[in-house]
Amino acid sequence: MLTSVKSRIAAAGIALVVVGLPLVNAGSAYAAKPTGKAVSFTAEVWADNWFALYVNGKLVGQDSVPITTERSFNSEKITFTATYPLTIGIEGKDYTENASGLEYIGTARQQIGDGGLIAQVRDNSTGKIVAVTNGTWKAMVLNKAPLNPSCVTSSDPLTTCTSSTTKAPKNWSSSSTSVAGWSAASTFTPAQVGVKEGYNEISWDPKAQLIWGSDLKLDNDILFRTTVSKS
Repeated sequence: MLTSVKSRIAAAGIALVVVGLPLVNAGSAYAAKPTGKAVSFTAEVWADNWFALYVNGKLVGQDSVPITTERSFNSEKITFTATYPLTIGIEGKDYTENASGLEYIGTARQQIGDGGLIAQVRDNSTGKIVAVTNGTWKAMVLNKAPLNPSCVTSSDPLTTCTSSTTKAPKNWSSSSTSVAGWSAASTFTPAQVGVKEGYNEISWDPKAQLIWGSDLKLDNDILFRTTVSKS
């Protein structure tokens, strides 16, 4: 059919211009190709008590020590491959025994715990630190407890203590999810956090800061986000 149409057009003395369109063929030269070059990175993270690290919407590593481990203080080095720009997401959790927000319940040590997190990311192709935690990161508190700290002395804190819980936004660690309504991460000194085992095993960049929600004690589950455009 196409040949006969072209013949009739040619006979009429009309020039035929065929506009090239992408072929619907997964193996053709027109198939979509990834943009950007994959680069190797190493993240160094210390958290009180636990963290999970996401890059460009994908989980790339997490604390190897379960949060339920007593005094689970340690640092981690996680190597991953990704392309710029990087959307880095970290979920940080402080251990709580239950919804009361307390720990060591029923013992002489019954108390409100505290958190803290620090991280830096190195581009292994250049050796440069391309991201550090600081006050420019965005933060969203998912769990805050107890809202009435005086309940710390209660013999039944699960009943007495109150809490606030928010569900994590869908795809929160992806650049497709806006952080426009999130707060700025709060920064703290090592003394304020009371850094413990693992922290001094990392040579931290001078610009790297310990971050958390606005309250080291009451904020128990927090999402953090930042973006790195290039090395």
